[in-house]
Amino acid sequence: MGLIFKKAALGLMVANVLAFASFTQAAAPESVPGATTVNTAEAKKLWDSGATFIDSRKKEDWEDGHIPKAVHLDRGDREVYTRENVSKMFKKDEPLVTYCYGKVCTRSSQMAADLVSVGYTNVYFYREGFPGWSFAGHPIESK
Repeated sequence: MGLIFKKAALGLMVANVLAFASFTQAAAPESVPGATTVNTAEAKKLWDSGATFIDSRKKEDWEDGHIPKAVHLDRGDREVYTRENVSKMFKKDEPLVTYCYGKVCTRSSQMAADLVSVGYTNVYFYREGFPGWSFAGHPIESK
């Protein structure tokens, strides 16, 4: 029985190490070419000025909490997240702030790069994302 317990414990430890390793490999880049990286204070100023925030997280994450007035656009939803739909939603020169679940999430950096690649000229990458926003005590909404 002791051997089975040790093997199970070792298996859990290996699984945790592998999960952590893949988690750390998914860190968001520091910047996105063509977009402006902003911190939480800068993001709040953009929000106060009426910039459009785009939450690129999964629906469940969005429903748990998001930045008020943000647009939910799950980057993983290939039926909704298309060039055609995005071009109908936003003007090419309007300020767009992409965010996801902070420095451990690549969705917002990928979305910022996508927007830049199709001609959006006023793109902001909020790397600290929803965790940075909520930890700063800024308003949040949930569904």
